[in-house]
Amino acid sequence: MRDLFPEDWKPNIRRFLLGLDAWVDFSVFRSASGLRETYERFSTFMDRFHVSGWRRGLNEIVSEGATLGTVGLIVMLALAVPAFRETSDDDWLKKSELAVTFLDRYGNEVGSRGIKHNDAIPLDQFPDHLIKAVLSTEDRRFYEHFGIDLPGTARALVANTRAGGVVQGGSSITQQLAKNLFLNNERTIERKVKEAFLAMWLEARLTKNEILKLYLDRAYMGGGAFGVDAAAQYYFNKSARDVNLAEAAMLAGLFKAPTKFAPHVNLPAARARANVVLDNLVEANMMTEGQVFGARRHPATPVDRRDDRAPNYYLDWAFDEMRKLVDTFPKSMTERVFVVRTALDTNLQNNADAAVESSLRQYGQEYHAKQAAAVLMDVDGAVRAMVGGRDYGASQFNRATDAMRQPGSSFKPYVYAAALINGMKPTSTVVDGPVCIGNWCPHNYGHGYAGSMSLLQALTHSINTIAVKLSISIGNGNAKVGRAKIVKLAHDMGIRSPLPDTPSLPIGADEVTVLDHTGAYATFPNMGKAVTPHALLEVRTGAGDLVWRFDRDGPKPRQVMSAGVAGDMIKMMNNVVENGTGRRARLDGVAAAGKTGTTNAYRDAWFMGYTGNFVCGVWFGNDDYQVTNRMTGGSLPAMTWNKIMVYAHQGIEIKQLPGVGAPQVRQQPAVAEVKSKSDEPAPPPRPALLTKRGADILVRVERLMDDANRALGPARPTVSSGKDKQAQAPGTGDAFASSLEGRAFGNHN
Repeated sequence: MRDLFPEDWKPNIRRFLLGLDAWVDFSVFRSASGLRETYERFSTFMDRFHVSGWRRGLNEIVSEGATLGTVGLIVMLALAVPAFRETSDDDWLKKSELAVTFLDRYGNEVGSRGIKHNDAIPLDQFPDHLIKAVLSTEDRRFYEHFGIDLPGTARALVANTRAGGVVQGGSSITQQLAKNLFLNNERTIERKVKEAFLAMWLEARLTKNEILKLYLDRAYMGGGAFGVDAAAQYYFNKSARDVNLAEAAMLAGLFKAPTKFAPHVNLPAARARANVVLDNLVEANMMTEGQVFGARRHPATPVDRRDDRAPNYYLDWAFDEMRKLVDTFPKSMTERVFVVRTALDTNLQNNADAAVESSLRQYGQEYHAKQAAAVLMDVDGAVRAMVGGRDYGASQFNRATDAMRQPGSSFKPYVYAAALINGMKPTSTVVDGPVCIGNWCPHNYGHGYAGSMSLLQALTHSINTIAVKLSISIGNGNAKVGRAKIVKLAHDMGIRSPLPDTPSLPIGADEVTVLDHTGAYATFPNMGKAVTPHALLEVRTGAGDLVWRFDRDGPKPRQVMSAGVAGDMIKMMNNVVENGTGRRARLDGVAAAGKTGTTNAYRDAWFMGYTGNFVCGVWFGNDDYQVTNRMTGGSLPAMTWNKIMVYAHQGIEIKQLPGVGAPQVRQQPAVAEVKSKSDEPAPPPRPALLTKRGADILVRVERLMDDANRALGPARPTVSSGKDKQAQAPGTGDAFASSLEGRAFGNHN
């Protein structure tokens, strides 16, 4: 032990620690001395630059400015990053240049969307007075600023402050173009910051004339028209090259609020706005009062578009679907001009529009309902008609595709289908009685209870408490698990909205769109196969090359429930129409199935239904969620659904619903809750159509012609997501087949 721990180890440790302490003290002293000497040398050096008096004040200002500028630069870079992410796609300019000509299902042109860049007007061919009208009203210092007009913004702020509201816009043309190209119309600080940075980015990438040209081509001008030339064609039936000063002033006035100042919607407002543009021309010293005097005395007169039946809601949706489809095409494909054949049936579209307008005109005031939406589609998901609102000119918001509304009891078929999937039968007995989940206790429409009944009877009479009890039963006593199964089934069937988990979900408290709701209902007549609602049937380039076809490249039906469950649901929902809340939707000689829906306080009223041929969904309500006058799904929505479907089934081969026999022909139509206030003329009979077998033959002929042309001529590439990856190149046979199909289907416009 003594060898391991000698007796003198303590003095050694003490000496080591004293040495370490001395080294640390000396190092600190030497470092402090070195720093002091360095500071003294630095101070001596800086004394050479000593200033006093006004020079010292200027030096302080410059120093503080440099500090604040550095901090500001860092903040600006942090704010600019989200804006510049919007430009990450190298193809950002081409993405907005998509030009699509739309045909109906029979090959007739029905409209177009996008920029007509294949024949766009060069900037130097726009009339001088049109350019001046736009610049004087939208951005007088356009050729002077760097993308943001600081004096103009300050002037607008002062004017708006004095007026107590927004009377002048502070955004430059470049900022407005940045919004049109990359952003949306939300009024947030984040969007304004992005808009500013993107404006400067555009100024660095493009010349002033290129920015002005893009602005004139891309801005929305109302009436479904994008760009000044399209607006001139729509409002005045002439090219933008030929508009006079009065017409140019009216066009320039549309940039601020195209919906508010569209001449086909509110001509007095459009003319008043045009007069403001003429004032701006004089104030900006671009014209004299004498030069604009004639335009004041003789204001522009637009073309009467009151009878224009362009299916604009449908075309907006189809164009949106087309833009999504183009994003899936290979990057090697640079084509931006397309001709698209849609599933639109012009006759059915016109009838659907007329049915909605007729219902609102007759009963809207009585029910306190101002808006409606409807979707009519084949059972395979091809949308034949779409009503996105009462008047496209007054509002371009598509209530069929974008409005999120509570479906009420029309959601219950998803609940009952989930119950059947989990082992119940239409004859299974349930008890209509009080039920509570936590503090929430639902009540039935009549505030009473009917006792024991079958699922068939419960759905027929739309019993709320039983739908809630079924959600508990589906989850084996756990309501949350049951609701999760219902949500999954609804999503599998085609509902794309989130459907948050709430106790009231089984009675339709969550929100859906009319399009999704209608598409999901198609699962029932398809015997359990979910389909995708679609507008596009065939996409060709401007030269006629076939690049995409829904039956080949589109999403295929998905089996989401057994055919047996779907068959049981058809029978149950047919009983709703024949004996339940949907009696006003009954069709003479055609078996129909469906479900009514009414939400709390009567804010929304629905009728969703189908036959062996079509699926149709109808919604009535108000944009501002105001309550209606006790309007239920079995009243105006069911009556309108009946009008749409009666016409749709004329002159076609009727397919009966599986397991449901054809009903007897009734002598009297369903009676409305309120008497008609006007004698509405009956719609003209639908043109005679080809049978389904005949239509299939025509389609096969068209496909054979495609194959023959491909074999005879050089192959051209197509875009295909299916198994068929071969090239296809249509020739003259396609035009022949399309025209033959149009004539054979009895299309009369």
